Amino acid sequence: MFTGLVQRVGRFRGLRIRDGGHALSCSHEPWDTPLEIGESVAVQGVCLTVTEAKPGEFAADVLDETLDKTALGGVVVKGRVNLERALRLSDRLGGHIVTGHIDECGTIAAITNRGRDRVLRVSCSAALARQTVLKGSIAIDGISLTVSGVGHDWLEVNIIPHTWEATSLIERRPGDAVNLEGDILAKYVERLCGSSKGGVTEELLVKAGFVV
Repeated sequence: MFTGLVQRVGRFRGLRIRDGGHALSCSHEPWDTPLEIGESVAVQGVCLTVTEAKPGEFAADVLDETLDKTALGGVVVKGRVNLERALRLSDRLGGHIVTGHIDECGTIAAITNRGRDRVLRVSCSAALARQTVLKGSIAIDGISLTVSGVGHDWLEVNIIPHTWEATSLIERRPGDAVNLEGDILAKYVERLCGSSKGGVTEELLVKAGFVV
């Protein structure tokens, strides 16, 4: 479990074949408490398990499914990657609840300036857009962001200068793929309220006592 607050911006050192599968490695500024083998680290928002660790560097195995369903395979060698260690129960929840389980890859449709900030528009599936609400939360490449606009198949977020410069977003361009994880609370609401008749209906609201 994570918060979407990036703790380190590492450098992607590449993918290699190991034991018939893939492993990635990243370099980074060391943490005060070193990474340990077996702990979870979010890389561009993807929850991975550390398999090798030494000061300023770690490796993690990556499933073929993960490479197929996320944007990790498109990260260039020496490219910036957002890193976050798993949340401790005593930590402040400064962002929102992020699982590190990517829902889909979105595509950056546009990056525009709005005053000192940047507006990032990302194309996504209609299913993810349906789970996204204005002023709600979305994780893009592991960064907890507030939704400033949403349509049928797109969403927008405003990026303050600090976030732009202190994360991998500074290297993103229109057309790039990004990892998207929707708000887990929205997923549970949709699941609990869903029905064979198409989700929340007037009949369902009447039965629940919301409509008389």
